[in-house]
Amino acid sequence: MIKIGIPSKGRLKKDVLNIFKKNKLNIFSEKGERDLFGYIKKFKNIKVIYLHARECIEQLSLGNIDIGFSGYDLLKESEINIQKKILTTKKYNFGNANLVIAIPDLWIDVQTLLDLDEVADEFKKKKKRLLRVATKYPNLTRQFLYSKGVIQFQLVKSLGSTEVTPFTGTAEIISDITSTGATLKANNLRTLRDGEILKSQACLMVSKLSKKKSGIKNIINLLSK
Repeated sequence: MIKIGIPSKGRLKKDVLNIFKKNKLNIFSEKGERDLFGYIKKFKNIKVIYLHARECIEQLSLGNIDIGFSGYDLLKESEINIQKKILTTKKYNFGNANLVIAIPDLWIDVQTLLDLDEVADEFKKKKKRLLRVATKYPNLTRQFLYSKGVIQFQLVKSLGSTEVTPFTGTAEIISDITSTGATLKANNLRTLRDGEILKSQACLMVSKLSKKKSGIKNIINLLSK
């Protein structure tokens, strides 16, 4: 049995399902749209499992699913030992978004990471605390800021709408995923000129524990068209 993990909701789910339809691999579910499992009539050896996009990454690393669809950002955010267990075999032209450092529009003198580094130093000297960065991507954000020489900051885990955190007193700036920048703009935020952390897109991934499994290559080739 080949197990395929598909995002359980949102635009990513719709776009992934279109890949299957385009290749005449229509997925059927016995209990309707809320069913967490599916099957493909002409491939009796395939079981489809609907998972959260982040969960697809984890389950691929464990070998609990053989093939999975998720965002490149979520793969790169995961721990290195998880990344090493997963192969990215196809990048699609949907699910495109950028992970960026964004600051309030009112910070008119802050345009680059060098400016941000100066602000972070001032925060520590004058306010006796670290600049707070709200994010759902702590690993990528930490790596990026450190690589750019910005070290005086504190990460704050975001559980909801990251964009509001600078205006609720939770954080000063954010690191967030954006596709058009419209949500940032609507919330009076803007991206630093050199604040792009990662370009992301939807990917087809395979568990390294499953790459020699019978029938895997055939399915990957079909889904990669």
